[in-house]
Amino acid sequence: MSDADDFAPHAGEDEKDTDEDRDKNGNEGKGRSRDAEGTEGTATGAGTGTGKGSTQDVGSAPDAESAGGSGNAGEAAGNAPAPRIPLPRVSVEDGGLPLPAPQEPAGPEPVRLEHPILKSLLGAWALAACSAEETDAVEMHLGDCGACADEARRLREAVGLLHRSESLDLDPALRTRVLDGCLERRPPRVPVPAWAASYDAETARLDALLQDFGDAEWHAPVRLRWFRGESATSRRTTVAGVIAHLLAVDGLIAVALGLDDPLDANAGAGEATEQPDAAGRPKSGTRTPAERTEAFWAGAHFPPTRSVRGPWREQTHALVRTVSFAGGGPGGMPVSYGGFELPLRDAMLDRAFECWVHAEDIAEAVDYPYAPPAPRHLHGMIDLAARMLPETLAARRRAGLASPARTRRPVTAGRPCRSLRLEIEGSGGGQWLIPLDSPVQPVRPGTGDPRGAAEPADDEVAHVAMDDVEFCRLAAGHVSPEEAAAGQVGDRDAIRDVLFAAASLSRM
Repeated sequence: MSDADDFAPHAGEDEKDTDEDRDKNGNEGKGRSRDAEGTEGTATGAGTGTGKGSTQDVGSAPDAESAGGSGNAGEAAGNAPAPRIPLPRVSVEDGGLPLPAPQEPAGPEPVRLEHPILKSLLGAWALAACSAEETDAVEMHLGDCGACADEARRLREAVGLLHRSESLDLDPALRTRVLDGCLERRPPRVPVPAWAASYDAETARLDALLQDFGDAEWHAPVRLRWFRGESATSRRTTVAGVIAHLLAVDGLIAVALGLDDPLDANAGAGEATEQPDAAGRPKSGTRTPAERTEAFWAGAHFPPTRSVRGPWREQTHALVRTVSFAGGGPGGMPVSYGGFELPLRDAMLDRAFECWVHAEDIAEAVDYPYAPPAPRHLHGMIDLAARMLPETLAARRRAGLASPARTRRPVTAGRPCRSLRLEIEGSGGGQWLIPLDSPVQPVRPGTGDPRGAAEPADDEVAHVAMDDVEFCRLAAGHVSPEEAAAGQVGDRDAIRDVLFAAASLSRM
């Protein structure tokens, strides 16, 4: 600030005093007023630039020009308000005032639809098929329209009846029931023999499982398991490799029936001119199932893919069709398995059993449920396994893997010998008396078997009870004899020998 500003208040006080003196003393007041006016002009010219005597006072004119530059500049500087420093703003929380309510963001305006349109949307609303905007519009309308609210309630109740709590997958036994019903009403012109019905059913079930498989499922890893000697063994392959294995082993029956051998179509040039064996059959037909499988896998230029399903499916149809046209006559025709032979009727049961077992392996690999066979088919498979136990037990004795027989000489047919009662529980079960000391003794049905009744044998030394599916898993090599859930009473050695013989029925 300038010195003139410091003297401005004193100039004001002098002006007041001069006015008072002027009222009291005329001429003396006039002189003082001139002096006060000159002083006011000097103060105003320096501070505000509005005094009349500012241009006449010699001492104050230069100060006025240096401060304001001109009369107008001095007037603008005099009218400008003095600068102020703002005080700190008081917070809302410290002021004691209520906080303002938060403003919610404005949402989209509700869809406004006419009554006919809203009524037509009730069905879609009940099925939860409306958009969010349509759902809001319908629900707002239901609060105002009683007729639409009643109809919406009825539609919601009807939707509840449409939904099922159980799985929507078809019942695996549906095909069997439908076919049985159709065949009862109208028998086929060329009926399938009873001993081939299980093979026809199991191959059809497996084919239905493979129908919707993609590339990922066809190449899913599968482990083939079986029992050899005293321990379990396995072989890793894929779903397509399993079907190739079934195709190769089913070729044993195809060769016996005079059909094309799948190994011939898959063999290389070196095997195309293979010489027949002494019986006039190709040597490929006398290979064991494992040898045929290895030969088929090795003969393919690439790993098996989904293309193997077509040849396997055609071969299963050809086998069923051939035995059906031949009637029940060829049921006793021998089928060579390399190391042993089975009659055709038992070979078809054996192939049906292996088809079911490997179908379960495939279903497990792709995490899909798979049901056991029909009870009558399951009973036939268990009966075949029970009838093969005496010969298998004798083979294990010859290899030193089972306890020796109690008699020095083999018991001939019709002579009494020790036996074990095998009781299989479940819809496909029954009872069988298994001879322990003679492979030529026939297996007899036990009490409770639907095929007939037999009194408890005097030479019965042990009793084993198992579930039907559990016994089949044991015979397939999927359960070890030590882990098989079996009720056991009697001779422990005899029980162990029979359980290990059942596991030895399995093969690749």
